[in-house]
Amino acid sequence: MPGRNPGQPAGRDSAWRLLPDGLELRVKAQPRARRPGLHGLVESADGPRLKLAVNEAPEDGRANKAICALLAEALHVPPSRIAVVHGAAAREKTCHIAGDPAALAALLSERLETLA
Repeated sequence: MPGRNPGQPAGRDSAWRLLPDGLELRVKAQPRARRPGLHGLVESADGPRLKLAVNEAPEDGRANKAICALLAEALHVPPSRIAVVHGAAAREKTCHIAGDPAALAALLSERLETLA
């Protein structure tokens, strides 16, 4: 696709999109999970999302903090660079990850390949 950066998926075909200051990642969270971690891509009504599971309950923002910590570990960034920007009280969320967008996209692609 012309004008697209390498590692940048096209529109609704991906769970993330590159932004000038980082990456926007759409996730589907599973709180109170027995097996925490990243669990690959899942389809949703608005396109694919990264499914992730955390042990914490969705109370007082604990699950959201755990999601940010899990993503931070997976992408090798500090948790302070990750924020839930949409869907804080829902299972389907959008997270913003600050940093070099191309490097974040490459790391995310690499992580997803190891899950497949």
